[in-house]
Amino acid sequence: MRIIAELPHPDFKITIMSMNQKFIVKMEKGVYEQIFKVAEMDLTDGVNSVFELLDEAFLAKTGERFREMHNDYREAYGRYNY
Repeated sequence: MRIIAELPHPDFKITIMSMNQKFIVKMEKGVYEQIFKVAEMDLTDGVNSVFELLDEAFLAKTGERFREMHNDYREAYGRYNY
């Protein structure tokens, strides 16, 4: 697996990698991460198409998902401790 790009974002880290004819897009925020895999042959312009996929709406939903993940973990941890 090789890193192709790291994109700046104020709320989480975005890394784009390539492996086995797939682009792997990994978003990290603290202890949480989300990974999306896209076949290279599904995209018309290589990694530039990945940049286009990561539009504002997609990144906003990613941020919401991180908040949901954190809330789910807090609830599970609360049940564990009681």
